[in-house]
This record gives sequence, structure tokens and C-alpha cells, in this order.
Amino acid sequence: MSNFSEQPEPSITKISILHEESIILGFHLTEYMIRDIILNIPVSTYVLITDSTLASLYLENLSNQFKKIASKLTLSKGNNSVPPRFISYVIPPGEQSKTRETKSEIEDFLLSQTCTRDTCIIAFGGGVIGDLCGFVAATFMRGVPFVQVPTTLLAMVDASIGGKTAVDTPHGKNLIGAFWQPKRIFIDIIYLETLSERQFTNGMAEVIKTAAIWKESDFVNLENGVASIRDAVLNPKRDVPFQETRTPSQSLLLSVIHSAAEFKAYVVTNDERESGLRGLLNFGHSIGHAIEAIMYEVLLHGECISIGMVKEAELARSLGHLNQVAVGRLIRCLESYGLPISLDDKKVREMVGDRYCSVDKLMDIMKIDKKNIGDKKRIVILSGIGKTLEQKATFVSDSCIRKVLSPAVLVNPVTSSSNLSKHITMTTPGSKSISNRVLVLSALATGTCKLKGLLHSDDTQVMLAALQNLGGAKFEWEDNGETLVVTGGGGNLKVPDKDIYLGNAGTAARFTTTICTLVSAETKTVTKTHTIVTGNARMKQRPIGPLVDALRENGSQIRYLENEGCLPLEIAPLGLHGGVINLSASISSQYVSSILLSAPYANEPVTLSLTGGQVISQPYIDMTISMMNSFGIKVERLDGDVYRIPKGCYKNPSEYIVEADASSATYPLAIAAITGIKCTLPNIGSASLQGDAAFAVKVLKPMGCEVTQTATSTIVQGPPIGSLRPLPQIDMVTMTDAFLTASVLAAVASNKGNGECITRITGVANQRVKECNRIAAMVNELSKFGVTASELPDGIQINGAKIQSLKGPEKGVKCYDDHRIAMSFSVLGCVVPNGTIILEKKCVEKTWPDWWDDLESKLGVKLDGLDIKQQHDSLVKDKTEVSRDRSLIFIGMRGVGKSTLGKIAANLLSFQFIDVDEYFETTLSTTISKFIEKQGWAAFREKEFEIFASILQKYPSGYIIACGGGIVETPSSRDLLKAYIRENGIVVHIVRDIKEIEEYLNRDSTRPAYGESILDVWKRREEWYKECSNYEFFSITADNYATDYDPSCWYTEETNFIRFLKFIIGYETNQVDNNQKDKTFFVSLTYSDLSSASQHIPTITHGVDAIELRVDLLSNNLHSGSFVDYVSKQLAFLRRLSTLPIIFTVRSQGQGGKFPDTQEKEMFFLLLQALKWGCEYVDVEICWSQDLISNLIKNKKNTKLIGSWHDVTGTAKWDGEEIRQRYRTAKEYCDIIKIVCRAESIIDNFKLQGFILSLKTDTKPIITINMGIEGQLSRILNEFLTPVTHPLLPSKAAPGQLSISEIHQALHLIGQLPKKNYYLFGTPISHSMSPTIHNTGFKTLGLPHYYDLFESENVEDVKPILEDSQFGGASVTIPHKLNIMKYLDRLSEHATIIGAVNTIIVETDSNGNRKLVGDNTDWLGMFHLIKPLVKIDSTTSGLIIGAGGTSRAALYALHQLGVSTIYMYNRTQSKISDLVSQFPTYGIIPITSLSQTLTQSPQIIISSIPATSNMEFPDEIFQFGKGVIVEMAYKPRRTNLLKKGEEKGWIGIEGIQILIEQGIHQFEKWTKRKAPRNFIKDNTLEKYNSA
Repeated sequence: MSNFSEQPEPSITKISILHEESIILGFHLTEYMIRDIILNIPVSTYVLITDSTLASLYLENLSNQFKKIASKLTLSKGNNSVPPRFISYVIPPGEQSKTRETKSEIEDFLLSQTCTRDTCIIAFGGGVIGDLCGFVAATFMRGVPFVQVPTTLLAMVDASIGGKTAVDTPHGKNLIGAFWQPKRIFIDIIYLETLSERQFTNGMAEVIKTAAIWKESDFVNLENGVASIRDAVLNPKRDVPFQETRTPSQSLLLSVIHSAAEFKAYVVTNDERESGLRGLLNFGHSIGHAIEAIMYEVLLHGECISIGMVKEAELARSLGHLNQVAVGRLIRCLESYGLPISLDDKKVREMVGDRYCSVDKLMDIMKIDKKNIGDKKRIVILSGIGKTLEQKATFVSDSCIRKVLSPAVLVNPVTSSSNLSKHITMTTPGSKSISNRVLVLSALATGTCKLKGLLHSDDTQVMLAALQNLGGAKFEWEDNGETLVVTGGGGNLKVPDKDIYLGNAGTAARFTTTICTLVSAETKTVTKTHTIVTGNARMKQRPIGPLVDALRENGSQIRYLENEGCLPLEIAPLGLHGGVINLSASISSQYVSSILLSAPYANEPVTLSLTGGQVISQPYIDMTISMMNSFGIKVERLDGDVYRIPKGCYKNPSEYIVEADASSATYPLAIAAITGIKCTLPNIGSASLQGDAAFAVKVLKPMGCEVTQTATSTIVQGPPIGSLRPLPQIDMVTMTDAFLTASVLAAVASNKGNGECITRITGVANQRVKECNRIAAMVNELSKFGVTASELPDGIQINGAKIQSLKGPEKGVKCYDDHRIAMSFSVLGCVVPNGTIILEKKCVEKTWPDWWDDLESKLGVKLDGLDIKQQHDSLVKDKTEVSRDRSLIFIGMRGVGKSTLGKIAANLLSFQFIDVDEYFETTLSTTISKFIEKQGWAAFREKEFEIFASILQKYPSGYIIACGGGIVETPSSRDLLKAYIRENGIVVHIVRDIKEIEEYLNRDSTRPAYGESILDVWKRREEWYKECSNYEFFSITADNYATDYDPSCWYTEETNFIRFLKFIIGYETNQVDNNQKDKTFFVSLTYSDLSSASQHIPTITHGVDAIELRVDLLSNNLHSGSFVDYVSKQLAFLRRLSTLPIIFTVRSQGQGGKFPDTQEKEMFFLLLQALKWGCEYVDVEICWSQDLISNLIKNKKNTKLIGSWHDVTGTAKWDGEEIRQRYRTAKEYCDIIKIVCRAESIIDNFKLQGFILSLKTDTKPIITINMGIEGQLSRILNEFLTPVTHPLLPSKAAPGQLSISEIHQALHLIGQLPKKNYYLFGTPISHSMSPTIHNTGFKTLGLPHYYDLFESENVEDVKPILEDSQFGGASVTIPHKLNIMKYLDRLSEHATIIGAVNTIIVETDSNGNRKLVGDNTDWLGMFHLIKPLVKIDSTTSGLIIGAGGTSRAALYALHQLGVSTIYMYNRTQSKISDLVSQFPTYGIIPITSLSQTLTQSPQIIISSIPATSNMEFPDEIFQFGKGVIVEMAYKPRRTNLLKKGEEKGWIGIEGIQILIEQGIHQFEKWTKRKAPRNFIKDNTLEKYNSA
């Protein structure tokens, strides 16, 4: 806290605003400020308004000083003058105080203190205080003078200047206010000393913004003065006399604040009411404010504006007004002050959790920006650092904004573009490899070097930052950031003050590791004795072991802090010894370059000997040696991959020009090749240091391109589209990064003849340990286009496919955060029909930040922005896209099903599968039994650990790794598993009943005997399994895992496991949509044991959205074992009975449950287990220990926490402070808020509604309930996850609970659920079962709706029904499935592809407009009934009989199931030909006879012909053995086909079953409720059988 005793006159600076010098800056201004206010704003009463936080720090001193100075000034006047009155008012801190209610409270206080117009208000605080007090001053007594004393940096440079005042409303920020200029603004820098670091950086966003739009010299000061400015605020000097407190750091801080304030004052003076120029101050605010509107609870204003500035700079770049250099400078400056640059920043993700800024939401918010004119958006566009395109905001189209905001991009084929040029000339960014090397060389050298052409990207930025942290050199920018001036430090490095964070920059990580060994021991400090080198999660998987081994062997002290062989590293400052260094170079040439670059500074000359077989990427080693020579150190290469490096010091040349990046150059050249255009690159040629420069000659020319290459340029003319030739064999060892580009070209290669069209690329094994396993990634992603590809030991094999047969992945190309994958697939997207979605588009910033801009503006490829997250529809997809950051590990006892479930997981995720035991045997060419027999168990465990560790290093991503049962037996393996978990890896413990395991293992003679009982082994390992896993799956099955896969037995277990897996990886979390408009419910189970409830659960869960497992009501009196194990089994049992999300609740006695209040730790242990079991929701009572709750939050991952509080005593009131306090606590800790009180009368329900209405509109989901009979109305009106009961339950979980049927009936009675009419359109329909299906559902759930028949041959007759406001939806059958489309607003994707509508859904858009949507559920009926009965893989084939309308739905269903070969028979072959042309990628094979021999015997037969056709079904179609027959005709029930199939042992699905199943899906689409499936099925079959 500052010293407010009498002080000398401070040195001040004044700034003029609106022609008065009313802004005053300086240090220690308190006395000056008080005298100035009293003398120049004379009034009878001064009211200081502040918040409680500032009041505790400053108010007493300010009050005393004011009264003291006021008394002195009054005495000096004489004439019996009365000192002015000084009073104060304190409000709670934070944005929540900036309301109309607080304003009224202040005004009431002023009136109660008899304040009149003779009053001056002093706003002492940040922006909230200033805005609020200014608005009070503007309206109190029609306007009184006020003074701003800003105490935050943000307020000093922005909020306090300009006269804008306002309060927030539930509709948005600052929507009610006035312009009211302060008489004085006192900017006392000393108040910044009490700011937190986050609040300081929050204010720096506005300082940086001002410099970015107005004056480059100020921006340069900010770039170069980071350490000083931060030091002035965060490490102030308080131990010097007052006159000398303005240190150089403080002077710099004052100057940058002065510049920002001066510019704001200039703009306000020239445009007080924001008609033009003042709009410039909104740079970053158009997008930033939209982000803030969504994230205001967790992100500060400056943090949102920082992200907004980056996005608006990227927008300027995409429009061609700003270069990447300027964008890079802005990003670096923001990052250097600790500001976020993206919503994906790690710190931001930690703060925002699962909140998501959808592009649509951002665009909607931006509609109400004050700068807009009508619906046209205006944004401040930068044209350079310190310059804007216009002296006002510029009109920008929505499509351009959307493209920049979208996390994904749609690459449209060139055939859809009108901008594609036939000849393109362009330059590519500077070489990443050369940029990183030249940064190291120039920093270690002596003298000054100007670097030109440097790559401005993420990778070079972290390299630059690392060298700065090591104090190795001085860096300054010139020529608007085009030139980096490096003054080398001569190799004099220090232990850095903080960890060196390198993100996922592999080159920087390898180079920095050796550089850090050069640090001198003399630079150690008390707090920093070692250098820590670390990175992101993926970087912590990438190998660095061979380099560390070589350095350790040479005497360096390097310690792994987490996983062996990977970052983070702790490096001791001992200097590099030198002499002979042996290095394995078979994994990465970067290890070699790392030692080469630092070797001249070793204590002795270095002889570097490369071992381990073939050296990878020799051209990059040659590049390093050549560049070292340019800086004065000549490396001598000896025989046998040995290099001699002399001692010395690099000498900086005056200038070094970085050549273009050859790897990046492959992309525009490949676009020329694939699209048939000509591309000229004038800045890369044969003289390049980079091996990838040969790509055009060695790859494109053999593929059929015309190539002309000089020493400095490359020209490629592509052949006509579709004419590229395959490369039967090519070794790309000298250009490994370019193999991805070659792979996508090979995907569309073709042979003129009928020979094989296969490209084999070898020599690229090192690509498995890059940003991801690139070879596996390419195989996986190419397969999604329909391209067959496979891994080779050191490469990839690709079968070329016809372009017209390719289909872009529906969910997009997963890029694995790898820039080269994104750019490679954008090349392929240039020709793929209907476009290609590229996810994670920002990953290109690693090497070519403006790639997407160049692809569109220079290469002419049309792009569209996509927010794939909000468009994602995962209704039937089993293949998921997950982050490949980590492989998944399965552990557990032998016999629990790790391999079986592991293969299911691998298939689901498109991962590879590794069984550690099988890998062991393959690697050592022996069986485990023989190994143990020969060497013993101890040797086996040691070797098992060694192999397991090597697997994790070699396959860190994209694999399911199933371990042997004894992997936990050794401490080293346990430590490895626990370290894996700490780094956000997933280790799943598969559990099975121990008795079942014993039965199975007693029959298995293929594994060595334990030598002890299985139960004893389990007891010894059980705790180890638990401590070495972060998830647990209990498998309830007695099936023999050694037998063949039995789909009917395994389907439920497989479904449960897939659901569990999708949840833990965060792909499909199976949780209720917080934003859906319809009410949602959960049923509270009150059983003591669920085994007695199996027959009732399907009925009890009718219509609900989730199930609450009340753990406190369970009792394991009849079961042996611990209560935790019992709960685990109960949970697993419940999951077999229902797929609904589970709310795991342990209700304590004090909160109305049965769990003892004295067992708090036991309760939270159960809650932590629930997280481990993958429960979708966990209810946590907020009345318990904050530490325990915080620990739960830390471990929750994808589980949503429901913060609950129950007022069991009935004393809390909805309009009282206690409820609001409980609400705030739950909101702070949890994802969902649940507050339950007790109703005394119906009035309490109205008070509850008043409480809900008082909350801000954009808040967390909330459940508010009143218990008791009087509170039932609250249950009827609650919107989100209302707890309900059911008559079949033993008891209600709480007094006053209603069933879902009762709530629906009540809602209808009070007018909240109007009746809707549903119909079947078509003819003949008089005997339809559809009314029974739907009316049964309506009645069971208490819905007031009714389903009726409307028979008509003329589709025009249905138009009045469609227009009726009571129309709820319809089923559509012949003859209207096509003709109905003209009356609909849109079709679903399914209906569009199938080409028929059988369902009409009524939707309401965001503007409240009614829309009719056509869908198709016929295919869903087939899909969901076939899926449990057939194991589908690449060999599965199907047969469809008939080619009419229903066959299209059958085709679609089989395709969605994953059937790749579909035979079709129809008497009219031309109809099949039509279907082949309409579904070219479905693998349709026409057959002329059902008796003909088929290559693959069908496992699924679907008949879409009438039952009356009298067709004969020969035995040949049943050759598979056991398969599934689907009969689409539902009368008669047992058709000839079904009877014949049954005789052959096939499973039959009747037409009536299909009808019921598709009807259930219709019902759920209409009502948004889970259908009462069992009641619908029973009633419909009863009606059907009686007809």
C-alpha cells in the first residue's frame, strides 16, 4: 500500500481533452489531487464511491488526507468558512454491481445524505466504478460534476477517458447510459502496484491496441520494453526516497500509459459522440465484445479484446490489407505480456471449461454493434502496425468474418471456382529449418546480423523466445517487422528466470536441449539452479532420448522430469564438455544438427560420431554444416559419418537472407499438378540447401508434370485433371516431410492401362515421430475419402482412385494439430467433388500462417468457413474423430477381455491395436511361457517393462495398447503408467467378476500358471490397478472371451463399452443439451438393489433424459465385498438396462438423504470413483469442504458436476440472501446449479420464478425446485432436468415428486403444452398401424397430442393441414413421398440422399419462424434392427432384392452400417443401373439372377418387393451360414422369404418390426422425448395380430 504521509510536489504530466487539460498523470498524486479538486471543483459535498476491495486498501487514508487538506484550505480562506463535507459509499466489487439496481441504491444514499446539485462525485476504482458513477453523476439532480480516479490499467487508458457511462442489463453490457465528461481524470501510476498480474495484462490489451492502430514507435517501445514494463508494475521499487521513485522502468511505463491516454483524448476531442474517428478505438472490440458477451463470467475484457485483435488482424490479412509480418508482431506482443491470442490457448481452455463460442452466436451478437449501419458490419481494419485502412471502421461482409472465425474450412473443388488462374506466380514463406538454424547461429555469434525473409510462425516464435529467455542475444525489429536485427551474445548464456516452453515445436526442442548445456554455472541464482525445457502434451510424447543419452555420456547432467525419453528436461549449467560424442542418428537428423550447432562452444573440440544405422535426412545435416560455414565455423566430415567441429565463436555476417521453405513449396506445386494449371515459384530452386527442393523433379515429373527448374526458381505445369501417374516405387529419404504431399497426389493417380495403380513411398520412417504419427494419420484420413492405403515398415502404399469416386469425410479431415496434414489434404480437396472439410485449420500457423488466405486469393481456390462443432450430427456414426494426442492403454487381470474390447476400441477410433503380450512374443521370437521357463518370472517382468516402455515411445499416438495382466507387478511399470496419466493419457482398468475370471483361466492352457491362486493374485494387484488407471470399466458378461465373436451376445456389452469410451475421450459425452428449448427430465431411482428392477427399468425411464442413481439408498447387505465394488457393479448393471446418461448422487442425511454426515471423505471417494467410472453427471453437495470439492473439479474431465443444495429445514427464502449466496457458490464450482427449497404455500413457487427471472439470461443451467405438495407447481415449470418419479418405483425420492405423465398433463392444463395433431398422408392407409404406434406413445407420456389418418391420392389436399398452427408433424407414404417435398422448407441430409420423405417435422428457427422439414426414418428402422445381429467388417456384403423406392432406403441403411459390397437384384435391370449412377460410392454390384455365384456370400438380405410377388428364393443366397433377413413387406407377417431363411438358420426381421422401429424414431423426432418403446411394441403387435 502506498504511503499517504505528506509528500513533496509530484512531477505531473497533463493531457488536453476537449480543449481542457483535465487528464493528469504521475506518481503519488493523492495530495495534489485533493487540493486540485477542492480548488477547481468547489462544492459543499464530495462523495467518493469505491468498491469494498479498494476501500480496505485506500479509503481510510484518502478520507483522512481529504479532511486534513480541506481543513487547511478552509483555514487559509478565513471568513469563518466551513470545510466541505467528505462522505463515501462502498459497493461490492465486480461487474455484477454495474446494474440499474446499484445505481438506484447510490442515488437513494445521496438523497438520504441530503446531497444536492452542489455535489461532486469521485469515482475511485476500475471501469465498473467509473461507468456506474459517471451515469449516476449524469442523472443525479440532472447532472453533477464528477472526477475519475482510475485504479486499474484498463481504466487509466480507456474506460475513464471519453465520458462514456453506462450500466448493464440482462440483455447486454452498457446498453443504458449517457455521455458525461469528468471534470478531472487523475491517473496515479502508484495504484497499479496492487494490481494482480492478470489485471495488469488485462489493461495492457488496450495499451497495445492503441499503439497498433496509431503509432508504430509506441508499438516498438512495447515490443522492446516487455521486461521493464512488467517489472515496473509487478516488482515495484518501494525502498527509495519519494523523489527518486521514478525508475527507468516506471518512466517507460508512464510513457506508454501517457501515449495511450493521449491518443484516446485526441480521438474523443475530435469525435466526442463516436461518429467516425472514435470508432478506431474499437479495434479488436467488434469480435472481442462478442466473445466477451459469451465468456464474461470467466474472461476479462482485455483478454477478450486481445483475442478479438488477433482475429480482426487475421481478417485484415485475409482481405489483403495486412501482411503476415504485422500479424505476427501483434501476436508476439500480446503473448509477451501474457495475453491470450486464441480461445484455444491452454490457460483460456482451463478458465472457460466446456463453454463454446459458436460462430453463429458470435455473428448474432455482432449484429448489434453500435458501429454497424443496418445489417452491415463495420470493423477496424489494420493496414500495418500503427496504421488503419481508413480513419474509421470499414464495412466487411459476413462471409469474410465467418471464414476467419470458423475453426474449420471447406475447400471447394476448383471446378466450382471462377477465380482459378491458368498460370500462378507466387512466393512461399521462409524456410522453417533455415529460420530456426539462423536464429541459433546469429544469437550465439558475436556482432550484429540483419535477418531477412525469416519465417513468421509459431515454431520460429518459440525458438526466438527460448533464446531471449537464455539471455543469449538482443533482438530488434526493423522495416515494419520484415527484418530482425540480432546482436549476438557470443555464447554467453544464463539460467533463465522461467521454464522454456516450446509448445509442439520439435526443431526448437532438439536445438534448445544442447544449447542449454552451454549455460555457465556462474549464472545460477538461489531460485533458479537449472534450466527446465518443456512443451505441450504432444511434445512430451515426442522422443528426445538419443540426444539426451549422447549428452549425458559426454558429461552433461540432464534429468527427465516426467516420462523417460521425452520432455520436460532439467538441465544443469555445467557447460558442454566436448571431445568424442557418440549419437544415434537413425530417428532424427535434428539430434545431429543440435550438437553441431552448439559444438563450437564446448570446452574441447568435438568429434561427433553417428551410430545406429542409416542416418535420417542427411540433407538437413548438410544444411546445418553449410550454414555454420557462413557464420565462420568450418566442419570437417570424416569417413564413416564422423564430423570434427573446432572450438570457436560464430561471427555474424552483416546480413543473411532466409530462402523459401522447400517443404511448403510442395503445396502450390502440387495444386498445379492436381488441377492442371501452371505454377511458378521464383524463390526456390535446385541451389537450395533443402532436400525438399527436389520434389518437383523427383516426384511431380515422374507423375506426368512438366517441370522446369533453375538454381533459384521452379515451374510446374500439371497434366489434365485425373491424369497423374502413380509412382511404383520412390525413396523419399532426402525429402521426408514432402511424403504427405506426394501421398495425396498418389490418391488420385491413374494408369491408362489396366495395370496396378499403386504408389509405394519408402524412406520416411522418421515421420512416425513428428507432430503426430504421420504415416498412420495419412492411411486413416485417406481411407475416409475411399482411398485404400496401408503402412509399410518405413513408408506408405496408396492405391490410386478415380476422382469422381472420392467423397470428402462427412466429419472432416482430422489434422492431429499437424500443419503438413492440413495443407496436404487441402491440395486433395481441390478436386474432391462437393468439397472437403479441413478441421483444426489454425495448425498451419506452424509454418504458413496465411496459407488459407494464399490458397484463396493467390491460387484461386474457393473456401468457406465452417463451425464443425455446431453442425456436428453423430446420429449413427460409429467411426469417431478423436484427438490422437495419446494412445489409450488398457490394463486388468488376464481374462477380463482387454484384447476383445481393445479391438472394438481400435475399430471405433480407427486406431491400430497392439497386444503387449503378442508384441513381446513377436519381438523376441518366442512364447511368454518358454521365456519364463528359460529365464524366470523376474527376467520376464524386467523385459516386459522394457518392451512396454519402447511401445509407448514408438507408438505415442493412434494406438490401443492392451497390456498383460501383470504389467503392474513392477514399480517401474507402475511409475510409467502413472506418469502417462499425469500427462493427460488415458489408462482404462477393465474389471470383471473374479469368479468368472477364475472359470475362464482354469480352461486356458496357453499362458503360464501363476503358481498361486487367481484370487490371491487379484488381491495383490487390485490396488495397483486402481492407482495406475484413471478410468475403470466393469464388464458384466460370463461369455468365454476365447470363443468367436458372437454379435447377439456381445452387442449390449459392446454398446456399453463404446458409450463409455466415447465419453472418456470427449467425443460423444451422452449428456443432455443445455441449450435445447424443450423441457428435460431425470428419473430418481429409489431401489436398494437394482437386480430386482431389471424388468421395470425400461418402463420407469419412459420419456426421461437421464437416470439418477441414488447411491445413498443402495444396500449391499446381500452381497459380499466392499460397498465401492458393489456400487460399481450396480452402475454396470444399470448401464446394461439403459443407454441414458447417469446422474451419480450420494445424498447426505443433512441434505435429505441417507448417507451419514460424518462420512464426508467416504462420500467424496465415491464421487471420485464415479468420475473414474465415466458417469455423465455427478451431484456434489456444495455445503462440504472446499478442498474436497476443488479436488473433484480438478479430476472431473468430461463429467458435468451438479452443484446441489437442499434447504431441508425450510428456512431459506427465494428472495433472501442465503439462496443467492448458495447460487453463487454452485455457479463458481459446478457446471449445473441445483437449488431445492421447501414450499409453505403456492406463493413460494412464484417467488422461485422471480428468482429465476432475476438471473442474467446467459447463465449456467439451473434446476430450481420446491419440495412438498405446495411446491409441485415448481416441478411443472422447471425447465432443465426436472427430477421425476414413476408409479413402479418403491418410493418417491423427494416429497412432491411427480411423474413425467403428470407433468405433461399439468402443462397442458395451464396452457404450456398445447395439443398438436399428427397425421399419416397417403393411400391406401385404412389398415395402418401408425395410429396405434403414436397414440400409444402420446398416452403413455401424458402428451395431449393425437395421430390420425388423412387418406388422399392428391398431395394438394394436405396443404391446408400443413398450414394449420396445430399441425405437429406427419408420416408420409405412397404416393406422396416425392411430391410432398414442394411444400417443405428444407430436407434433412438423409432424405436428400435417399430421395424420399416419409416424415415431416415442424421446427422453429432462431427468429421464431415455423419451418417444415422433410426427413426419412425408413432407413433407421432397418439400421437399428440389423446392427445388433451382424458383426460388420470390410468383408461383409449385403443383397437387396428389388429396386423400387424402398430399396433406396435399404441401400442407405447398409452403407451407413459399413457394408462395402451390396448386390442388387431386380427383374428390370435398368433400375439398378440408375441406382448405381446415383450411389457411385456404395459398392453396388448388379446381378441378373439370385442363383448366380457371388464373390462374397451376403450376410444381410433385404427384400423390398411386395409379398405378393411370388418370387422364388434359391438356396444359393443363404450360403453364408447364419445371416439376417429383412422383410420390408409387413403383410403377411411370415413371408416366404422369412420362412425359407428360418429353415436355413437365418435370423428374420419382420416388416411389422421395421414399421414399429421407424415409427419410434418418428415419435422421438416429433416430441423430443424417449419413446415408451416396450408399450408401443406390445400394443402395436396386439393390434396387428388381431387384425
